[in-house]
Amino acid sequence: MVGNKQIVLKDYVKGFLKESDLILKTSDVELNIPGGCNGAVLVKNLYLSCDPYMRGRMVKMEGSYIDSFTPGEVIVGYGVAKIVDSSNPNFKKGDLIWGMTGWEEYSLIKSTEAIFKIPSLDVPLSFYTGILGMAGMTAYVGFYEICSPKKGEIVFVSAASGAVGQLVGQFAKLFGCYVVGSAGSQDKVDLLKNKFGFDDAFNYKEEPDIDAAIKRYFPDGIDIYFENVGGKMLEGVLPNMRSRGRIAGCGMISQYNLEKQDATRNLIYLILKQIRMQGFLVFDYFHLYPKYLEMVLPLIQEGKLAYVEDIVEGIEAAPAALVGLFSGKNVGKQVVAVAQD
Repeated sequence: MVGNKQIVLKDYVKGFLKESDLILKTSDVELNIPGGCNGAVLVKNLYLSCDPYMRGRMVKMEGSYIDSFTPGEVIVGYGVAKIVDSSNPNFKKGDLIWGMTGWEEYSLIKSTEAIFKIPSLDVPLSFYTGILGMAGMTAYVGFYEICSPKKGEIVFVSAASGAVGQLVGQFAKLFGCYVVGSAGSQDKVDLLKNKFGFDDAFNYKEEPDIDAAIKRYFPDGIDIYFENVGGKMLEGVLPNMRSRGRIAGCGMISQYNLEKQDATRNLIYLILKQIRMQGFLVFDYFHLYPKYLEMVLPLIQEGKLAYVEDIVEGIEAAPAALVGLFSGKNVGKQVVAVAQD
């Protein structure tokens, strides 16, 4: 029996997420599989992924693609972990995995459908919270599967310095596209241009007129928009899309903390310009994960992809790290290091 630090949702959240909405508590856990839990694994969590979609699970919502968190219980998300006990023949003690786990030091995972075994590769384990995990798959699916890019097209990525956006921009450049990104600080703009190789980038917080800014950066229009923000950014993009442009609806972080979502203007351009806008959930595309690894691993090993992580130490730092996503405090993929392997 050992102590198990956990992050618990205090109650359903209204308005902007606060650190006080998440409670740190300690319970006891036995380091073996309880009787009757056939097919389960007990893991020691090493890294936890902070992702904007988690905010949507902190309200009581029916009809969503994923269940709401339950107040008083441990929240869950993607992470990297080491198996300490197993009653599943496909996993053994000592295996490293990534997938859905609890925001705690130790987790009992009863359903292993959403976890993947990590092979012995010369890459940091934390990469499996991002570039080699859900974020990487999201960028891959959104750009290649949803947007069907063509060489030479003009691509715009919002929230471009985040876990997904930084990869979308680089995939687009490698594919032969012209790429512009938006971010929330000059340091992030510099990162997009100097490290990730974007052709151009702008700080949306310094633009009093988003419509005018988009016209300035895209005088010939946009073929592909990778949507991470929503709200005013989407309104500004729509009139500036080219005929038969494509929009991948990945996320809308500007709306997640609002009790009443903003109405979106300019939707008429979906018709006038025959734009295809498609939302997607990466969970439906995990069957493509082997194909994604086949593409991305050589790019990492050959140094053709840059990847930036923002890692905080200790599960105690997890609430602040998650809250910080919504004000842009993170630079790159936000990760919580729970323990060392």
